[in-house]
Amino acid sequence: MLDIQQLRKDLAGVVAGLGRRGVAFEEATFRALEDERKVLQTRTEELQAKRNSLSKQIGIMKGKGEDTAGVMAEVGSLGDELKSNEVALGELQTKLNAFLRGIPNLPRSEVPSGKSADENVEVRRRGQPRQFEFAPRDHVDLGEALGGLDFETASKLSGARFSVLRGQLARLHRAIAQFMLDTHTTQHGYTEVYVPYMVSGESADGVSSLSKFKEDLFKIDGRDLYLIPTAEYPVTNFVRDAILKNEELPLKFACHSPCFRSEAGSYGKDTRGMIRQHQFDKVEIVQIVHPEKSAEAHEELTAHAEAILKALELPYRTMLLCTGDMGFSSAKTYDLEVWLPAQNTYREISSCSNFEAFQARRMMARFKNAAGKTELVHTLNGSGLAVGRTLVAILENYQQADGSIAIPTALQSYMGGLKSLTA
Repeated sequence: MLDIQQLRKDLAGVVAGLGRRGVAFEEATFRALEDERKVLQTRTEELQAKRNSLSKQIGIMKGKGEDTAGVMAEVGSLGDELKSNEVALGELQTKLNAFLRGIPNLPRSEVPSGKSADENVEVRRRGQPRQFEFAPRDHVDLGEALGGLDFETASKLSGARFSVLRGQLARLHRAIAQFMLDTHTTQHGYTEVYVPYMVSGESADGVSSLSKFKEDLFKIDGRDLYLIPTAEYPVTNFVRDAILKNEELPLKFACHSPCFRSEAGSYGKDTRGMIRQHQFDKVEIVQIVHPEKSAEAHEELTAHAEAILKALELPYRTMLLCTGDMGFSSAKTYDLEVWLPAQNTYREISSCSNFEAFQARRMMARFKNAAGKTELVHTLNGSGLAVGRTLVAILENYQQADGSIAIPTALQSYMGGLKSLTA
C-alpha cells in the first residue's frame, strides 16, 4: 500500500510514477475523500477545543458556587457530535484504505518504462545453449517416452493443467526441491520453514490485492481460506502485525511448497506440458530487511536464485522487468529465464522482487530502528526456483539422442548416484 503522506505531499509525483505503469490514478476520488476528511477532522478539533474550554469553565463556576447545568448540557451536546464525527471518520478511513489498497506500488527510478514484456531489459546472460546433433524433443515427448510423465491419468483425476509423475521422474522432481533447499539453507543463510497451504483473506491481502486478484486464487468453499499461489503468502505474513527488534533483521526464509493457481485469463496459453499448471511445486526464498538494505538484498536474493541455475549448468538470462510487466506489489523485479531447446527460447523460471515498504504497510510489519523509532520493514522474495519448470529445463537441455536424460552432476547424489534416466 502506498504511503498516504506521500500522496498528500507529492501527489504529482505519485501520479507520474503510476503513469509509468500505465495506471491512471483517480485524483478526483482521492481529493474528494481527503476534502471530506479535512472537514471532519477540523470540525472534530474545534469541538474538542470547545469541550475542553467549557470543562475548565465548569470547574471555575463550581468553585464559585454558580449553576453549571446549562454549560454541562452544552458539553453533553458537543460529546454527541464528537461521537458522530468519530463514527464518520472511521467510515471514511475504511473507504480511504480500500481505495489505497487497490493501487499498485510505485516503480523504482531505475526500472525501465514500458508497456509489455517486449520492453524488458536483459541484464546478463550465462551459459551457451547446447547445439544438438539431432532434433531436440520437448519435455512432454521425453517424459512420456520415459514412462514418467502422465497427463492422461492427471486429466482423469483432476482435469486439464495437471500432471502425474512416476518412478525416476518423480524422484528427480523431489531431488530438485531438496537440492534447492539444501543450497539455500547451507550456503545462502536461509532458515527452512514449513507452512500451511491455505491462508486467510487478510493474509492474502497483505501481500497483494485480494479484491483485484481473487479470481487467480482457489477459494475453500464456505471458509475464509485460499490455497496459496506461492509460499510468499504465508511466509511474508510471519511478520504481520509485528514489531521486530533492529538486531533481528534480516530474516531469511526458504520454503518448499505446492502452489495453486486458477490461471484465470490464460486460456489457450501453454496448454501443452508442465509450463503452466494449476498445481506446481516451488522453493520460495523470502527476506525481511532494514529499509536501507533492501536494494542490496534484492541483488543478493537474485544471485541466490541464479546460483541454482549455475549449479545445474542450465543456460539462462536475467531480465529487468519494465513498468508494464511488473507485479502489483513490486517496486522492482528481475525475471530469470531458462533456455528451453524445444521452444528455442528463454522462459521464466523465477521472479525476484523488491516490494520495499508496500507489503509491510498493508501488514503493519515494523521494527524498532537503532534510535528506538518504529519503522516499516522492507520485504523481498523470489522463486529459488520453480521445481516443475526446472524439471522441464533439465529434461530438454540434458536429453540424449536415444531419449535418455543425463542427470546434472549436482543432483546425482540426491538420485542415489544415478547418472541418467532411461525408459
